[in-house]
Amino acid sequence: MKNEMIALILAGGQGSRLGKLTQHVAKPAVQFGGRYRIIDFALSNCANSGIANVGVITQYQPLLLNDHIGNGSSWGLDGINSGVTILQPYSAAEGNRWFAGTSDAVYQNLAYIDSINPKYVLILSGDHIVKMDYDDMLKCHKENKASLTVAVIDVPLEEAFRFGIMNTDSNDRIVEFEEKPENPKSTKASMGIYIFTWARLREVLVNADKSGVDMRDFGGNVIPAYLKAGERAYTYNFQGYWKDVGTIQSLWQANMEYIGEDNELHSRDRNWKIYSKNLIAPPNFIDDNADVKDSLVVDGCFVSGDVHHSILSTNVQVKEGALIEDSFIMSGAVICKGAHVKRAIVGENAIIGVDAVIDGTDEIQVIGYGEKVGVPDEA
Repeated sequence: MKNEMIALILAGGQGSRLGKLTQHVAKPAVQFGGRYRIIDFALSNCANSGIANVGVITQYQPLLLNDHIGNGSSWGLDGINSGVTILQPYSAAEGNRWFAGTSDAVYQNLAYIDSINPKYVLILSGDHIVKMDYDDMLKCHKENKASLTVAVIDVPLEEAFRFGIMNTDSNDRIVEFEEKPENPKSTKASMGIYIFTWARLREVLVNADKSGVDMRDFGGNVIPAYLKAGERAYTYNFQGYWKDVGTIQSLWQANMEYIGEDNELHSRDRNWKIYSKNLIAPPNFIDDNADVKDSLVVDGCFVSGDVHHSILSTNVQVKEGALIEDSFIMSGAVICKGAHVKRAIVGENAIIGVDAVIDGTDEIQVIGYGEKVGVPDEA
């Protein structure tokens, strides 16, 4: 598969629904599970699926994301015939252009794709939590002699209105696409993962640009155009764990579901590892005042308080008398003496002051990157 299929990860979104968590970083760079950033799942799936060439399309706040990805060595994507390439907006003879949509971002990177000349292009979202074998999806694409394959997952009917819904015939060929329908006809929700036969997609995008046809977005423009033209478009029915962590509630819930040996992501499966950039830190230390139950505690942590059903990321400090419940604490955060954090997400390098209370009983609470709560101004 080295040059048969390349992957393009769309990682330029701001993720405004995550509020404070994305004021300084792009959504795919937000931390997850104590040891990872969200984009690690897409990159690890590519590595595990045998995809050797990955382009990461960035736009909003790319610095941390670029540093995290580096040359792709953390995912084994730094070989002679493999690599990760960061693709950002750039100046050209016709002027400066921001990416206007998902397919526009692909169109503006034709030169990169053509330099590899793949037969198929896999389009991925950089902000989903999923373990998925893209090789299986490619096999499905080939068997159907498809021009487009859309990964879908079955969702409860009462939640289908939140997604793009693919209505299919008995052979899984897509006959209709509904974007967030009020009265959905099926429960096949698009996962935002597509395989295109590249020659055809390239032709569609180039012709649209020449003729002035709006083809800036896959969901809003490209997929409807494919269906109208009678292209062979099929679904790939995914069975497994998938979570769109685009909201505070879904990000918190996904982290809480990740706790435990038997989590749905099967995080201890050594045959399908999730890789990440390793932050060198000393072993964690839990002193004799601490009470840690049903929690994930990562390298570099110092714990002298109580931690119940929570995640402590790298280099977190929990001082004596502090209590953390049902919360996700990101790297470098400090929970000071006597503080109480419940049902919350605490951002990187934040400080929760002495005896401060963060209570998300009614609504999940979020503390932003470097934010100080209950800390005197001079501290």
